[in-house]
Amino acid sequence: MAFLWNQKKLTSLGRMKMLKTYYLIFSLFLVGSVFGQQDSVVVSIQLLDKVSGEAVPNVNLTLKHGTEGYFLRSNPAGIAKLKIPAEGMLFISCNHPLYDSKQFEKKVSKVDTMSVSIDLMQIRSQQIKEVVVKAPGVPDTVFMSNRLSVADFEIQKDGRLILLAYPKRLNKSSELLLYNGLEVENSFAVPGIAEELVRDYRGNAHVICKENVFGIYVGQKKIGISSLEKNYYLKYLAPILDTNHSKMYFSNYSKDYPAFTYFTYDLLDSTYSKIINVQDDLMMELYRSEYKWVDVRTKLWAKNKEYETGIDAEVWVGANYFTQSIYYEELYAPFFHRNDTLFVFDHYKDLLFSFDKYGNSLDSVAIYYHYNPRSTGWKKQLIQDKITGEIYAVFDKAGYTQLGRINVQNGEIEEKVQLEFRYVDKVAVSNNFAYYVYRPFESIQKKYLYKERLPNEFNSSYVPYGNEISIDTGK
Repeated sequence: MAFLWNQKKLTSLGRMKMLKTYYLIFSLFLVGSVFGQQDSVVVSIQLLDKVSGEAVPNVNLTLKHGTEGYFLRSNPAGIAKLKIPAEGMLFISCNHPLYDSKQFEKKVSKVDTMSVSIDLMQIRSQQIKEVVVKAPGVPDTVFMSNRLSVADFEIQKDGRLILLAYPKRLNKSSELLLYNGLEVENSFAVPGIAEELVRDYRGNAHVICKENVFGIYVGQKKIGISSLEKNYYLKYLAPILDTNHSKMYFSNYSKDYPAFTYFTYDLLDSTYSKIINVQDDLMMELYRSEYKWVDVRTKLWAKNKEYETGIDAEVWVGANYFTQSIYYEELYAPFFHRNDTLFVFDHYKDLLFSFDKYGNSLDSVAIYYHYNPRSTGWKKQLIQDKITGEIYAVFDKAGYTQLGRINVQNGEIEEKVQLEFRYVDKVAVSNNFAYYVYRPFESIQKKYLYKERLPNEFNSSYVPYGNEISIDTGK
């Protein structure tokens, strides 16, 4: 009886195993049927430069599938994605200010993800010949010395210059000079390790030192300084960009975060309003994803910081770890003020935005001069002539600095002016002249300050220059 019972038990177990096998086969059949009858597909479109093979961001895409139309824009990695039914033909039209328009069609495949790669050809490099002109005349020496080299300079509203100079090494000893173009009116020893000169929103020059900051005040043939805490300057003065009669413009920019916002502050009613937000989407994605790759101890530290401050753990990791990697790049989207118009150059959306003095949006135009920096020499720098208001992009071609004036009406560079000398430093533009610091290669000459007249003569515009505080009046 025991044997029969065991036999029956084995038979039951065998049947159960058989049923499980049939069920598994049937399930696989159903799954196969479902996938075989895929009803939707994700289309991933990759836009590439046909010559360089680099990704092309901000391409406007118009797609048509059946009776439906879609509008997309490629991300910083040159990719645009769309989910559509898995049937029929997909028609794609690509438009970008720098590239030739292109139409593309492809049959939709019944797969999970369908990849489409489209090569775009630069049209402007073919049709518009780059115009490079030389500055008229020979460079004029503004300041020269057998004892001092010029490290940096600031041009005052009255045309005088503040010079940061040094006899041998800037980090050993430095001096501030007040120079009127003919003679040094006054000099002052910097009581710290000087790094550079900067101008605040009031028009006052500051010398940035390693440990602190010194405000510079000028008068009739006099120059003086006052000490500021570096943290105070960076927190309260540096974020303020400009002012007019009733508005103050500032940003919450941080070099350790790939996004920031420009604001306006009303001096009459003390209200704030947002002008525009700037963000590098690709950099932000990499920045936040760094959290996934750090060790457990770092994640716990970041989570504790999140509980203490309310700031995401991903931000804490990104700011302390990803910013130290070779992949991180600080944002560069400068702000300029001319007459009653504000300009923001958003190099991540490829757009130049214009606003009125209240921060209300006026217009936007495409910009593309920052594309392919390896071939164009784009130096990630824009400078403004504080007298004429004109804005110039800085390029480097085989060591020669080129200044491209930007037409703010269409975002294009109409011509580039090439400066005479190679490897110049501290380039600035004032009243249709380019100023720079230069020392001939393999020369014992000190670094002199030079200027070159630019070929085009532009009239003065209203550019807020601030209210410089005088050492004579204290106002």
